Amino acid sequence: MTCPGKEDTPLPYTASPTKLLSSDLSLFISKLWALPGILRPLNLGHTRELDELYPSLRNASTVLTHVFLLVYQVAFLLSLPIMVICMAPGLWIIVYSAIAFTVNYSIVMLMLNSFQRVLVSQVSVVERPSHERERWVYINGIAAGHHWVQMNIDQLSYIFGRKVTAVHNRTAGIIFDLIECLIQRDFAYATGDIRRAYSLVKEAILDPECDKVVLLLHSQGGIEGGLVMDWLLDELPHNLLHHLEVYTFGNAANHFNNPRWTKLARPQGNTAPDLTPEFGQSIGHIEHYANEGDIVAQGGVLHFVEIPNRYMGRLFVRPHSGHLFNMHYLGNMFTLGPDMNVLDSNSFMDMEVEPWATAGINGYDGPPRRVGSTIARDEAFLPVALTVRRSPPNELDRVLRVKDFSRLWQYRNGGCPDGTETHTA
Repeated sequence: MTCPGKEDTPLPYTASPTKLLSSDLSLFISKLWALPGILRPLNLGHTRELDELYPSLRNASTVLTHVFLLVYQVAFLLSLPIMVICMAPGLWIIVYSAIAFTVNYSIVMLMLNSFQRVLVSQVSVVERPSHERERWVYINGIAAGHHWVQMNIDQLSYIFGRKVTAVHNRTAGIIFDLIECLIQRDFAYATGDIRRAYSLVKEAILDPECDKVVLLLHSQGGIEGGLVMDWLLDELPHNLLHHLEVYTFGNAANHFNNPRWTKLARPQGNTAPDLTPEFGQSIGHIEHYANEGDIVAQGGVLHFVEIPNRYMGRLFVRPHSGHLFNMHYLGNMFTLGPDMNVLDSNSFMDMEVEPWATAGINGYDGPPRRVGSTIARDEAFLPVALTVRRSPPNELDRVLRVKDFSRLWQYRNGGCPDGTETHTA
């Protein structure tokens, strides 16, 4: 599906929901080649206790439950057209469907989920005084039950040395989760977990005791977080939204908004009547991390990021596959050592990049620039990019790596970007 007059350009996310749905189904079929990359590489012999496929009874039970639900849901969906062809009475089909959904709900609530919507990391971390004025919130992706979400936020807590709160996007099984993704993404439908996350993030942003809100999103969580951000952009002023930072992994959303604002201001200490323009983005900072062979990222951030002003934020691409949050993303990008502190080096963060130029990216109309072969797109007016462009020639001769541009990397082990502490006055 394309926009009129623009071949191979994805539909705008404000297009007809039915057209968006048709386009997404075609997109999914075209990306089926990447489907095996969801779980690969397995490397089961090198998994750690917090990895989703670590050989434990709880993880084995979770995987077996998902396999059963996958077969059950496919069989149910295939049976519906058969019943229609056989001209079964409509009431029978309704009763049959109600029983099937009830059985599915009972299984996922008994084996995978809990009735607890908000989870908090349970590991012991030594928080710095400034961390009291920060709120870290996580929204999980598909197929993540209570156990896996708890492991997600526990690993995040180890990595960043802070307590992390999760809004549980409950799983209904892989097939039903994918259907929910399409409904959320194409019809902009806010499910209960989206509304809960919006309330939690908005409350934190408006809290005078909170100076920074960090929103972490994985997979379907990117769709939900994107809708949360749309609502926040509708209701809150720039000076408050600037305290929000968003970091996504394997983002499945079809858009990510962060409007640019411009205002005229008089330079400090200047009594002249001349005003100079100031520029900025509403949300303080956005970064996207994606595995190149991840089918979810292929149909999300990696597909839509080419469109100017469609997918705001800096993108970091790792040339490997895998979609599991702990095992394939955090474990490779923020590798923990035996003491559960992030190692100072890993193959992804040490990847070399070279500055080179391109123009018109995400609404940026200033001097042409692009930072890094592993950074596919760069949002306008990010300090690191401007620092590189303005650096003395001898500074540009040094080897640049992913860790030189990743703001999230600076939060590891309880740190803060550029060595600064959160304001505590």
